[in-house]
Amino acid sequence: MIFASMNESKRQQKFSKLIQKDFSDIIQKDKQGIFTNNFVTVADVRMSPDLSVAKIYLSMMLVKDKQGLLDKIDMHKSELRRDLGNKIGKQVRIVPELIFYVDEVEERASRIDKLIDDLDIPSEDEEDKKND
Repeated sequence: MIFASMNESKRQQKFSKLIQKDFSDIIQKDKQGIFTNNFVTVADVRMSPDLSVAKIYLSMMLVKDKQGLLDKIDMHKSELRRDLGNKIGKQVRIVPELIFYVDEVEERASRIDKLIDDLDIPSEDEEDKKND
């Protein structure tokens, strides 16, 4: 899911993609056991204009305690940043500060789909019978 805004430079977009790819690898390998077998994916990464801050949006669709997991991730932020630095260190001058957010776009879409499915909309045949 890409939320690239018109205001982001090509450099920011390129850096965002690099971090998204490499941070996804870190989550998948989860050497520290931070994610404890939870299904977490990187939905989006937004870079500050000076590339010093990366806002990482994590999708946690099947996680019951999202805030608890987010707090745990924040507690291990320095190790995660170090792991990211080991992956991208040769490609960048500085490893950005990491700020994590729960991405709720998919969950909102699921709720909207459910609301639509639950609507009681009469079929055209029923509507025609009422008009007769």
